[in-house]
Amino acid sequence: MTTSPRRALIVIDVQNEYVTGDLPIEYPPVQDSLAAVGRAIDAARANSVPVIVVQHVSPATSPLFARGSDGAALHPVVASRPYDHLIEKTLPSAFAGTDLADWLAAHQIDTLSVTGYMTQNCNISTVLHASHAGLKVEYLNDATGAVPYENDAGYASAEEIYRAFTVVMQARFAAVVSTDDWIAAVKAGEPLAGGSIAASNKKARSRPAVAA
Repeated sequence: MTTSPRRALIVIDVQNEYVTGDLPIEYPPVQDSLAAVGRAIDAARANSVPVIVVQHVSPATSPLFARGSDGAALHPVVASRPYDHLIEKTLPSAFAGTDLADWLAAHQIDTLSVTGYMTQNCNISTVLHASHAGLKVEYLNDATGAVPYENDAGYASAEEIYRAFTVVMQARFAAVVSTDDWIAAVKAGEPLAGGSIAASNKKARSRPAVAA
């Protein structure tokens, strides 16, 4: 007999900085991911899944997410909807220096469903933290997004970063699904399955060789 997950939906850093500020989400298109975040919150509320909103705040002199700035404010897609718990954080993981772990334990949550921004920083940090803490993790890939990077290590587009990180999450740390599939699982009270490193690697190695 399958036990229904005790889920909580976490909405990470859906703030203006990623939409109209200096760190715009590029992949998937931010308006698409914002709409998916809104659908996920609405579905969670309709199905008695608690919603946790996370807001990243930096010192007032910081170039991004400065306290009191419009960039640090929650985006209207989140600010206009009710939620059960608000977390303010200063580090990438929503667990680091916050009461998230205690809140989840107090509410007997065993499955954390992740949405928000951005793929390669706060999302992956939170997913890894949750997985290592023994929680099941679900990752709503179309309700998330990435930005491009270029530094001394090289260049990676937002799409490359997004795809690589989501494939890695599915291989070990989370069940990566669409928002629509997550909503269907919530309504049915069913768990979602992740993958494994062995199966993911075996499938990759079995791909036909590309001719030179």
